[in-house]
Amino acid sequence: MEHSLVLVKPDGVQRGLVGEVISRLERRGLRLVGAKFLQVSQALAEEHYAVHKGKSFYPGLIAYIISAPVMAMVWEGPNAIVAIRQTMGATRPWEAAPGTIRHDFALEVGRNITHASDSPENGEKEAALWFKPEEMVSWSRDIDKWIFE
Repeated sequence: MEHSLVLVKPDGVQRGLVGEVISRLERRGLRLVGAKFLQVSQALAEEHYAVHKGKSFYPGLIAYIISAPVMAMVWEGPNAIVAIRQTMGATRPWEAAPGTIRHDFALEVGRNITHASDSPENGEKEAALWFKPEEMVSWSRDIDKWIFE
């Protein structure tokens, strides 16, 4: 099973879209294994976005992610990374397919509602950065046999 970190970023929280994001991922068949609502610290923001340090947009990225609360979650499922990124849509909302979260609710890259891990390796790394092991719940649903082969 793959894991992916999903963040409903400050714009999504401020616009009341947390439930919409959760609902779409649940309907897709993914399983929620960790969730918390938090104000992101400067240190966590810098560690999460370390790959972008030195780029022109880095200071704005940090300022934005700490500007208001986020909903942080870990989702799992077979091919979770691809399934979640399809559900979210392209990073640039104007390139996102109709019916995706970013197509339906966003207009600009800097306010594109969500973050989702881009690879299985980053999914594990990001989940470990945002969640302690005891904050994750390993469980199964009765419907899993109808979703997972």
